[in-house]
Amino acid sequence: MDTNIQNSYNEAKKLYEKHGVDVEDVLERLSRIKISLHCWQGDDVRGFLNKGQELSGGIAVTGSYPGRAGTPDQLRQDLEKAFEFIPGQHKVNLHAIYADTEEHIDLDELEPRHFENWVSWAKEKGYGLDFNPTCFSHDKAKDGFTLSHSNPEIREFWIKHCKASRKIAESFGRELGQPCVTNFWIPDGYKDTPVDRMSPRVRLMESLDDIFSEPISEEYNIDAVESKLFGIGSESYVVGSHEFYMGYALTRGKTLCFDSGHFHPTETISNKLSSWLLFGDQLLLHVSRPVRWDSDHVVTMDDELLDIARELVRGELLDKTHIGLDFFDGSINHVAAWVIGTRNTLKALLRAMLEPVDKLKEIELEGDFTSRLALVEEFKSYPFGAIWDYYCSKADTPVREDWLAEVKHYEKEVLFKR
Repeated sequence: MDTNIQNSYNEAKKLYEKHGVDVEDVLERLSRIKISLHCWQGDDVRGFLNKGQELSGGIAVTGSYPGRAGTPDQLRQDLEKAFEFIPGQHKVNLHAIYADTEEHIDLDELEPRHFENWVSWAKEKGYGLDFNPTCFSHDKAKDGFTLSHSNPEIREFWIKHCKASRKIAESFGRELGQPCVTNFWIPDGYKDTPVDRMSPRVRLMESLDDIFSEPISEEYNIDAVESKLFGIGSESYVVGSHEFYMGYALTRGKTLCFDSGHFHPTETISNKLSSWLLFGDQLLLHVSRPVRWDSDHVVTMDDELLDIARELVRGELLDKTHIGLDFFDGSINHVAAWVIGTRNTLKALLRAMLEPVDKLKEIELEGDFTSRLALVEEFKSYPFGAIWDYYCSKADTPVREDWLAEVKHYEKEVLFKR
């Protein structure tokens, strides 16, 4: 290890330990956190099952940066490259349209065998896998409705697809020895104000009950449901609102997904996490960065990301939380986007872990709000970067911006030649 990195770490460690923070314990805890990298950043949400299918369901990717993955092998290659620059052992989040198969099949016909190459790869590399049914970009979703569709035949198609997705996820968990989180998000909704808000929600509830009717052990698969405030084409009404899914998750024992871009533009999710986990058993986080709307920008270490991390650490909620990324930016290097977003998420968690939480809670309980504010603000400028550099170096991961030169080399030698 570089002497300067070691010396800076030693000095920073002393400052934190003065406040009772066990830095080595913090780094050990950080190393156990798994971030789930979303595969769809690597190819602009195109997938491989129905090549040429136009994006739909309120999803849009802007930009045409060269080098996006065009095959499963290319996507795995790019993910491996990204993981080289991210300390820790993490997961990959797959959508159903990323099946690796030469068969001409539809979504409702998918089986675990269509993902065998993904499982073999993950097993070899030590990655976990998460999963999502793909209820968009399909002829049977063109009118904006899937599981809540008024046509029972179309509804049944999507129910079958979601049931197949749970079985695929179960196989992931069994093969890889760690649970697969399967997240259910659908784009259903109206562009303009509907007359009947109730009936689509009744149909969605009944569809979900049918999908989850087959019991699957959470040792292998964890079901999560995800809400949205609005989307392109569903500006006035989304069937799967936050209130709908919160009620559903609580009454059915499911995990609730909070996507940081799926709420009102002035609303944040950090204040919601403790309330949910007071009643729900688990939480799925989709970490994104909305800019005016759910635009899914690459995650930066902004105030909301830091507040999310602090809430998870201060509330001792990490053991109940699954963390995944969800953004797709086609305007910059696809591999770099993964690296930037994941490293920022880990940095935010590290900063939160390096706070003297017990001491701050004690001060707050005593009513000394002056000291609380003063210490919280002072800790914002403590040298967490020296701890992060040491953590990266110890994990044999590039320190600071050194990873960027390697990504640029990969871009020139691999991505630009596609």
